[in-house]
Amino acid sequence: QVQLVESGGGLLQAGGSLRLSCAASGRALSWYAMGWFRQAPGKEREFVAGISWNGGNTYYEDSVKGRFTISRDNAKNTVALQMNSVKPEDTAVYYCAADQFGSGRSKSLHEYESWGQGTQVTVSS
Repeated sequence: QVQLVESGGGLLQAGGSLRLSCAASGRALSWYAMGWFRQAPGKEREFVAGISWNGGNTYYEDSVKGRFTISRDNAKNTVALQMNSVKPEDTAVYYCAADQFGSGRSKSLHEYESWGQGTQVTVSS
């Protein structure tokens, strides 16, 4: 099973940019479709973006389309989430997750077998 570690979170002002990274170990990331999820205080964890195993297909939750970009580098065993034009409502703990049998399209938490510990993103107005 792959192990995932997120990094890059922090505090920023609305309108700013941040790049989150997810590093994998234990198994080649190319075996997995990947997703980014987030969980705000008092809310359920939700899908943000997903990417197929080779990066050929990407998927986004409607509220982040045009602002966030998911990418991957299988040679480096990493996945990234570029966050631009952030808003206070983007404040959450962000998690990366791996799905060995999916396409990256799934929004269901249960489809993802491995999860990182999360990284906090806080956007001030």
